[in-house]
Parts: sequence; structure tokens; C-alpha cells
Amino acid sequence: MKKLLIIKTGTTFPSIKQKYGDFDDFIIRQAGLPASDVIVAPVYETKGLPSRKDISAVIITGSHAMVTDQDAWSLSLGAWLRRLSPKPVPVLGICYGHQLMAQAWGGSVGYHPAGREIGTVDIELTAAGRKDILLGAMPAVFPGHVTHAQTVLRLPPAARLLAGNQFEPHQAYVIGDCFWGVQFHPEFDRPVTCAYIEEQTAALIKEGRDVEKLQESVIEHDYGRELLRRFVALAK
Repeated sequence: MKKLLIIKTGTTFPSIKQKYGDFDDFIIRQAGLPASDVIVAPVYETKGLPSRKDISAVIITGSHAMVTDQDAWSLSLGAWLRRLSPKPVPVLGICYGHQLMAQAWGGSVGYHPAGREIGTVDIELTAAGRKDILLGAMPAVFPGHVTHAQTVLRLPPAARLLAGNQFEPHQAYVIGDCFWGVQFHPEFDRPVTCAYIEEQTAALIKEGRDVEKLQESVIEHDYGRELLRRFVALAK
């Protein structure tokens, strides 16, 4: 049986990993999958990737690395993703994965000119998003957990914009019919998002952010879970 491939592009903070697990654990938990149905490939450790004949779909995790660092493993992953396109395998890029895919297909990535987006924010679907086979299952406006400093500054020419908000215009896009990128974190829940704010408190205060208000912004919801489970279902 083919399996879901989670391409792991980094690891979370040690304190969060100890309490809640790592990026791959968040995805497996939110997607409701048994671990036996998943292959985890930590490409940042220069581990190889399995043959695509063995995988049903791909999810690329977030990372504390930056796409603009142009790490060798990241560039290799971008090239590997482009080679998937002749025989499409559904791909969902989350945060770093979203940015990496955009860069791989001709978009541009850099630091967000307005700074960091963190907490729980409203995500608004575009007209294309409301018709999309994956994002279209979401309400026209839904909450999403976020934490990112870099962003897709310019979408690839082939991308269709699916969602955004006032701060982040490129919250989601699709290339073709089965390569999705989401800037928000469907694998996060409220405790993990709150923990990310807590871990970055010093930096946020230095940026002039109200950490208490950011924590108050974080709400529990099921939309991330629904999105991941729909993606897995579409891949079957």
C-alpha cells in the first residue's frame, strides 16, 4: 500500500518537542493517520527521499530555517518537487514548504515587509479558493494558526491565489490541480500555537508586540484538522 510522505524540513523548539512532539507528529495527529501509513523523510539531515511509486501524497513541513538561506538540501528538494509534475502526486506545502514550492516554480520569497505574523488570524478565500477542491471545503473566512517571518513576496506565474488576509496576501495557492501551498499551519492546535508565542516572547517584545494580546488571539478550532484530513482523502 502506498503511504503519505512527510518531508521534514526542520524540527521544532526542544521544549515544544518534549511536550507535544515534532512537526511530523503534529501532522499525523491532526490528519488522524496511524504512524504505519506514513513515511517521514528528514531532508534537512541529508536523508534521501523514497521512490514516488511508493507514495500516495506529500506534505512538506514548516521549519525554523529560512528559504532564502538557499541550503543545499532545500535546493535539492525544490528540484525533486519539480520532477513530480509530469506524473502528479498531490503535494501540500506548509509554511516553509509553501514558500519553497513557490520559489521552485518561479516565485520569490523574502522577509515580510511588515514583520512577523503569529497567533490565530482570519483566512479569507478568494473566488478561486471557494471553488478549489481542497480549500473550497473551508468557510469563506476561517481561523488559522500562524507563525512566520518570511513570506511569498511574488507567486509563481502558474499559481492561482486561493486565500489571503490583510497582513498576508498569499495565505494559500495551488499550482496545477494538486500542488497546494498554505502559509498558515493546519497541523497546529491551540496549545502548540500558544507555546510558539511563549518561546518567542523576548523577540516579540523587542518588536513592540503585545504578547498578552497575541496569546488571547489564539483559539481552538477544527479547520486545520479538516483541511489535512481532506487532503489525505483526496490522495486516495
